[in-house]
Amino acid sequence: MEKMKILHEDNHLIAVHKPGGMLVQGDISREPSLMDMVKDYIKNKYNKPGKVFLGLVHRLDRPVSGLVLFARTSKSASRLSEQWRQRSITKIYWALVHGKMALPSGRLISHLKKRRQRVSLTDENQKRTQEAVLNYRTLFVRGKVSLLEVNLITGRKHQIRAQLAAEGCPIVGDVKYGAPDRREDGTICLLAKSLTFMHPTRPETIHIEAPTPDWAL
Repeated sequence: MEKMKILHEDNHLIAVHKPGGMLVQGDISREPSLMDMVKDYIKNKYNKPGKVFLGLVHRLDRPVSGLVLFARTSKSASRLSEQWRQRSITKIYWALVHGKMALPSGRLISHLKKRRQRVSLTDENQKRTQEAVLNYRTLFVRGKVSLLEVNLITGRKHQIRAQLAAEGCPIVGDVKYGAPDRREDGTICLLAKSLTFMHPTRPETIHIEAPTPDWAL
């Protein structure tokens, strides 16, 4: 597993660190995906015959790095998906952004609407909008950039990227949402830092963290 670090593994779960730029799940491009790599790892480590079950319970955008959690059984996949629906999982992200927020911490509540390959903030009275809620706090301000910790309450497509950009603080490298420049590798400075949730088969709180990238040090 050259490009991936295992962060947690038991009989029901496996959590790995996804590098920015990698697909979580394969698509028509047939490029290598994180899910395929994890299946190969399980198949080889445990000498599994036939196809390996791996439940996808959440996703990260391709340019985003960080923690991705998979279920190793259908029961675990169902129970984890229910925790996601109930919003009982604590999802923490780190974002390096241009500028600084008007307040050092707070809550952003917006309504998002999909427009082709991106989303935009819109009036809540428009049709087919989704409420987007996050809490944030500033970890540091250095020159023209800030590091924010984001507690994602909802989890809409491109939510963090769109909401921070609307505050005048686009994520570094995220030219789709207003950053002035791309990063050389095409990734953005957004990290899925940690997840805290109930284990799907026993009464235990699980907390998993991704390693801190260079841009957040």
